[in-house]
Amino acid sequence: MDVLYGVRVTGPLAPYARGLADELARLGFTEFSARGQLGLAAHLSRWLAGSGLDAAGLTVLVAKEYLAARRAAGYTAYRTPKALAPLLGYLRGLGVVPQDEIMVPAGLVDVLLERFRGYLLAERGLQAKVASSYVAGVRPFVAGCLREDGGAGLEHLTAADVTAFMVSEARRLAPKAAQMLASALRALLRFWHLEGLAGPLGEAVPKVASRRPGLPRALPPAQVRAMLSSCDLARPDGRRDLAMMLLLARTGLRAGEVAGLQLGDISWRCGEITIAGKPNRRDQLPLPAEVGEAIAAYLQDGRPATALDRSVFIRIKAPHRGLTPGGVTQAVAAAARRAGLGTIYAHRLRHSAATAMLAEGASLAEIGQVLRHRRPLTTAVYAKVSTGALRALARPWPGSL
Repeated sequence: MDVLYGVRVTGPLAPYARGLADELARLGFTEFSARGQLGLAAHLSRWLAGSGLDAAGLTVLVAKEYLAARRAAGYTAYRTPKALAPLLGYLRGLGVVPQDEIMVPAGLVDVLLERFRGYLLAERGLQAKVASSYVAGVRPFVAGCLREDGGAGLEHLTAADVTAFMVSEARRLAPKAAQMLASALRALLRFWHLEGLAGPLGEAVPKVASRRPGLPRALPPAQVRAMLSSCDLARPDGRRDLAMMLLLARTGLRAGEVAGLQLGDISWRCGEITIAGKPNRRDQLPLPAEVGEAIAAYLQDGRPATALDRSVFIRIKAPHRGLTPGGVTQAVAAAARRAGLGTIYAHRLRHSAATAMLAEGASLAEIGQVLRHRRPLTTAVYAKVSTGALRALARPWPGSL
């Protein structure tokens, strides 16, 4: 029986302890983190033995029961499903424990929602997370429709029903969430119309008023420089965050596009990057020298050698997978706090890139090409960069002279 990282594993999981330790090393876990994971495996193994179970009995339900018992026993660490993910992932890869249970649609609501999800992924080209958010948002609407008519009368759905649902939901949702729900509901109704399940009600979804100010929320150049200067280049995460923020502030990428950048998307010889935009677009953009130098510095001395995929920007903590869009946004927010600017998120740097290009004399058409806007009207918001400049264009109010 091996002692690994100072931990001895007994019970039904003991035969897999050595392999788990090797897997944790491959994933980039530090010695301290690996010791914690093996300690968790040892505790779980003893619990399984006390429950009369072997490794094959470690289903999702059993794992939940174990975590509940661990919390009840007063443990303050490794108490959530996320803590068990490395161990369960390793055992599932060996075929020792069952794979995640697949949720099978249990009723007409689930069937309709799964068909809608397939439409969003295949026809609309939405990402899986966005499609899931759309499906979750419209679930109450679908359930309400089927409760009223038993699922046989969607063709009798009216614009008043649609409006009543949106008005009810908008009262409890933040404006941004209400706007997303409106987009999801509009997509659902258009899908139902294509399927012959309902009438053409997509345009019946009311638009949600935006409460954002009319001017783009760009940052002054001095604040952008302060955020960039806050990155500690002696640390791998500092080099990574500098490269990410330069991409946001100089090329106007979205957080999801930065997170999705792959090693093969950078053409060093041509000085270009390929951006996987939305929806399912791939565009080439020039790579500014300053940005390229920062990315190269991070790749040479910062990107973990144990990275598990070809994403350019990798999590600092193991397992070393590609950073998520939320991770990019949180890195920007942390830099803003270090610079004493409060909380600022990634999209503000996209606005800053656009207004900086406008200040340098770029036309709105050129800015739209860099930001990859599909409609000129989207770029037109950057015409309103200065209240003072707009005041000269405004006509006087009648009777004010």
